[in-house]
Amino acid sequence: MELAFSTNAFLNFPFDEAVGRLASIGYKGVELMADVPHAWPAYLLPAQKAALRDSLDRRGLVISNINAFMMHAVDDPRQKYWHPSWIEPDRNYRLIRVNHTRKALSLARELGAPCITTEPGGPVGSGESWARALDLFVEEIKPVLGHAERERVRLLVEPEPGLLIETSEQALEFMGRFDSPWLGLNFDIGHSYCVGEDPARVVPMLAPHIGHVHLEDIAATRVHHHMVPGTGAIDFGAVLASLHRAGYGGWITIELYPCIDNPDDAARRAREHVLPIVSRVLAGATA
Repeated sequence: MELAFSTNAFLNFPFDEAVGRLASIGYKGVELMADVPHAWPAYLLPAQKAALRDSLDRRGLVISNINAFMMHAVDDPRQKYWHPSWIEPDRNYRLIRVNHTRKALSLARELGAPCITTEPGGPVGSGESWARALDLFVEEIKPVLGHAERERVRLLVEPEPGLLIETSEQALEFMGRFDSPWLGLNFDIGHSYCVGEDPARVVPMLAPHIGHVHLEDIAATRVHHHMVPGTGAIDFGAVLASLHRAGYGGWITIELYPCIDNPDDAARRAREHVLPIVSRVLAGATA
């Protein structure tokens, strides 16, 4: 397990400066935003893609994941992260999400990223059936999964409080509709805690599907607000040990987008708290 940091906390900085700051703090990987201002796939020219690769190569950094969840570029007044969703009533509006995800998968292949993350369906409208919304999500994502298979990039759905798929049980129901190694889950430790789960206990049943991990702290109230690790209530030692026992050896990406006003401090404090925990987990497992 290695630590990465998401550039969604660095939206006030160009990508090159963001990765320079993260490299100086000591991170080996970054999560790239497939969004403005860093890498909105729809309008990235070849020279801009080359500049992204150069920024990473000069610092010896790699991409842990491409985050195609947030869509600030669309600037939907309801919510800049969730809309357009996979389950919008308007099919043409859904297609914006579909096409964005396809382009993000192709961008990941071009940049050598192993996976992208996307939202778990979107918010279910008032009076709408959860089961029907799930059916719609499954049908919309099927052709995109075919694109992921062709690009050989893993498409990871991220359960999210307040959206269609929130809990581990719902995630497993969704995954049960498919049989493809190119579809998986982005396990967000804080999101699991927010919906009343013990993240360490749900890891074993989700483990076969986990392709990437997000980490942030959450207050004991379980209100969905990302906090710097060590300032909330989550027992990261237990969760990371559970992931390691389950065989997960991939990236742990710290995601602190609310810390946009001082991302350097948040990234530094997060690493100082989480890195010793990772080291203890790995040392304990090999002792």
